[in-house]
Amino acid sequence: MGLFPRGFLWGTATAAHQVEGGNWNNDWWAWEHDPASLCVEPSGDACDHYHRYPEDLDLLASLGFNAYRFSLEWSRIEPEEGEFSRAALRHYRRMVGACRERGLEPVVTLHHFTTPRWVAARGGWADPATAERFARFAAVAADALADEVRWVCTINEPNIVATMGYLTGLFPPGERDPERRRRAQGVLVEAHRRAAEVVRRAIPEAAVGLTLAMSDYQAAEPAGEAILEALRAEDEDPLLEATAGDGFIGVQSYSRILVGRDGRRGPPPGAEQTLMGWEFYPEALEATVRRAHCETGLPVLVTENGVAVRDDPRRVEYVRRALEGIRRCLADGVPVLGYCYWSALDNFEWALGYGPTFGLIEVDRQSLQRRPRPSARWLGAVARANALP
Repeated sequence: MGLFPRGFLWGTATAAHQVEGGNWNNDWWAWEHDPASLCVEPSGDACDHYHRYPEDLDLLASLGFNAYRFSLEWSRIEPEEGEFSRAALRHYRRMVGACRERGLEPVVTLHHFTTPRWVAARGGWADPATAERFARFAAVAADALADEVRWVCTINEPNIVATMGYLTGLFPPGERDPERRRRAQGVLVEAHRRAAEVVRRAIPEAAVGLTLAMSDYQAAEPAGEAILEALRAEDEDPLLEATAGDGFIGVQSYSRILVGRDGRRGPPPGAEQTLMGWEFYPEALEATVRRAHCETGLPVLVTENGVAVRDDPRRVEYVRRALEGIRRCLADGVPVLGYCYWSALDNFEWALGYGPTFGLIEVDRQSLQRRPRPSARWLGAVARANALP
């Protein structure tokens, strides 16, 4: 048995918009209903997690997990600028309390891709004033949850928010401008720093960090090395540099990206692919965890790692190999604090809708009935034993 450190966090993760349902007041809801976007379907009721979270937390606790990562919906808490909903804050405080009652450590994310409509209308992440607006929201949220929360992620994958929203046009606001992408990334860095400061002030004992989307970039030929470094320099490095003084770095990794003289390449011929079109390559997690720690010197919390497949035994194989990589990191002295599988539930996978199934728990799209997959029981048993068989 490969034991993990005492106190290791074993969790699953969700994001508010992907599971709650009815989040009509943010930029993503507007984007899903825009005929010009490439979204295949709207989020609608999602998994109705906003109302059914006690049932979902019961399931996760019974399976053997000891942590749950979830996000707050900014557009519920601050539906218009400067107007804060006490009811929404009480809702998330109840969620945090429900986690604690079930032995689940709450890992709270303040921003997971969705931004209130009023922020988007004022320029979104391309407007430097958004950093201060986000810090104000973070201060209110931290004050409301201060006595219950010890883990806070400020912004989920700011590099994806900037790239998808301002360079590829796949996320709102749907822009394709390299300069706007760089500007948005700078605002996101400033937003993280300001938010981390106010959260630490409100909750001095909390571990605060951002989460970063990281790929295992590999050169497919010698000529790809320089291009690989350039890709990292514009996508990951500015965010890694922004973590100075943080309590941890959240790593979110799913696959590798091969790079040649012509830039990024798709999966190798004949490679197994997931429902996202990514190469089935769980070894990417070990490589990205090592790089994140090497570049920042911070302990690492795996805030997302998982796979969208139809064949559940392949999910077990993917996670087993990913965790073997974490064991090797730990053996080499890399401080890894925990592992959160993405995702707890089959959910709304942004522009791809409900097609990709990442969930340890299957959700019937008509009845919303939950059904844990065998992979959920397998990973829950690993969590309960704190060991990989």
